[in-house]
Amino acid sequence: MRLPAAVWQARARAHRERADAMTAGWRARRATGERDEVEDFLFTYYSYRPSLLRRWHPGAGVVLKDAAGAPQAGWRWYRTDANGDVRVDVAGWLAHRGDAIDFIAGLLARTLARPPRLGCSCLHEWAMVYGLDQAQQRHTRLPLRLGHAETDRVVERSHIVCSHYDAFRFFTPAARPRNALQPTRAAQPELEQPGCLHANMDLYKWAMKLGPIVPGELLLDTFALARELRDLDMQASPYDVRQFGLEPVAVETVAGRREFAERQQAFADRANTLRRRMLDAIGRARAVVGGMGQAVSTPMSAPTM
Repeated sequence: MRLPAAVWQARARAHRERADAMTAGWRARRATGERDEVEDFLFTYYSYRPSLLRRWHPGAGVVLKDAAGAPQAGWRWYRTDANGDVRVDVAGWLAHRGDAIDFIAGLLARTLARPPRLGCSCLHEWAMVYGLDQAQQRHTRLPLRLGHAETDRVVERSHIVCSHYDAFRFFTPAARPRNALQPTRAAQPELEQPGCLHANMDLYKWAMKLGPIVPGELLLDTFALARELRDLDMQASPYDVRQFGLEPVAVETVAGRREFAERQQAFADRANTLRRRMLDAIGRARAVVGGMGQAVSTPMSAPTM
């Protein structure tokens, strides 16, 4: 696909404006030293700079006409033709990051193939504070909505089925044996499922790691989903986040668990749409270098990324 200058410049400009709107709160707080315990997670846990979100990539196989003076011409993993057209150096990128791309593709495909499991009720957040006092919590500035004793009782009378390693690893030592699963990093491809809020938030991380072969619009769509998922994650947590304009989803009640599962299903559907788009982007990159017929390989463990 060849994009005329007027087309790619308009898309790049719209991308920057959307990215700036999404990161405005974080950038303002960085200047004043303020904190938002809900949204800041997207910039501290994932730790990608807003400047990376502003970068518009056209994706694999797209040629930017008359772009010799464009920012992309100076970025790594781009090449400029003799006539001034610019494109992603897909062959170079795949050669450099092939193992990581294989892992991500395999993880996305396996997760997409599974039905969502909707019975976790966001209890991973409760298990992260089980048996702790406020000084030991990850979010020391947020009060517990039900207090410490009742929060612990919710954990003790619940069936916890967290499948996500990067949530499970923050469980308190007392909470870990209460989980029906014992996720490990090596088992991640076998356990990830589309009903998991954190697996769906991680689509933003995977899009970042896929770098220039992912169109900028798709990257921002994964970030937008992660922002909404973070809100629900904290609404259904034991923390009181009403100061941020978020009403609790009381998963300690039947009605709250039902509401959480309904929203969980809607997010699973949206996340799977993004998974398909990411797999399509990987497929286009492989096709550019003649790899359309290659099978997706999935390493037994994640490569260093």
